Amino acid sequence: MQVKHIYVMAVTFLVVGVAIAYLFHKSASATAHAEVAASVNPHSLPGGAMGHGHVPTLEEMKQMADMQAAPLLDKLKSDPKNSAVLAQLGALYHTSHQFKEAAVYYGQAVQADPRNVPLRTKLATSLYRSGDVDGAIAELSRALSYEPGDANALFDLGMIRLQGKLDGKGALAAWRQLLKSNPQLSPERKAEVQKLMADVLTTQSQNRR
Repeated sequence: MQVKHIYVMAVTFLVVGVAIAYLFHKSASATAHAEVAASVNPHSLPGGAMGHGHVPTLEEMKQMADMQAAPLLDKLKSDPKNSAVLAQLGALYHTSHQFKEAAVYYGQAVQADPRNVPLRTKLATSLYRSGDVDGAIAELSRALSYEPGDANALFDLGMIRLQGKLDGKGALAAWRQLLKSNPQLSPERKAEVQKLMADVLTTQSQNRR
């Protein structure tokens, strides 16, 4: 019964988590995601433009991403360890829902710039979306070894522990550390985190009855 309650709550938080991610991820890599999303043009697909209102399939999104990636891949030929270009490729494929490909490029970017915490956080997100929950948690743990109070990494760690592991206790620990380490959080962000924590605590209390 407890697992069922936590599962339902985790599914609900998935939607909430997406919204809050936009509040927390204000880094350059998040900006890159937005820029890439704007640059992926459905009318650039091979074979002509798509009709208005057409929702691209995953295969069509991959074709779009591959086309957009071509000039970036050309840049890598002369500078294969350029972390900025690799991060752009990661953002491009993540935005196109090609999460495994995104994780590959984010992983290469992290290898070139190991202490870059925002990059590791993005890598963790792509790993999680590709189904590698343990890999995502491992990357966030590495990120936090460099910056123990990073708000984005702590927030994502809490969400992934809750959604991917049904681990409410682990989520609470991450979010408590987030609030403790980031007293400068805006009232809105702080309230969102506190709301998530309250919901977890409520569910835990109900399960103990």
